[in-house]
Amino acid sequence: MAKFHIKTGDTVMVIAGTSKGKSGKIIRMIPKQSRAVVEGLNMVTKHQKPSASSPQGGITKMEAPIHVSNLMLVDGAGNPTRVGRKVNEKGEASRFAKKTGDTIK
Repeated sequence: MAKFHIKTGDTVMVIAGTSKGKSGKIIRMIPKQSRAVVEGLNMVTKHQKPSASSPQGGITKMEAPIHVSNLMLVDGAGNPTRVGRKVNEKGEASRFAKKTGDTIK
């Protein structure tokens, strides 16, 4: 399983595709496909058949996964930045913003 520069709960900006330039929070990661679902971005229309849970059925909008290579982490100031990793004296790895050098929680 690969490690990613982003994780669930991070605020990211889309750098390629139809949602380019928009930012949102990561709802879910799909590691096997190297994709992430971002809240309110890459919206697609889904046609649903009537079922017991939704007897009406109909057309709904939902977020589609985006490849992680098209996402860039947004730092505290709202600027997109690359992510680095460093190991502290305790041996724990932490992420940091390459643009500012600030540690990312």
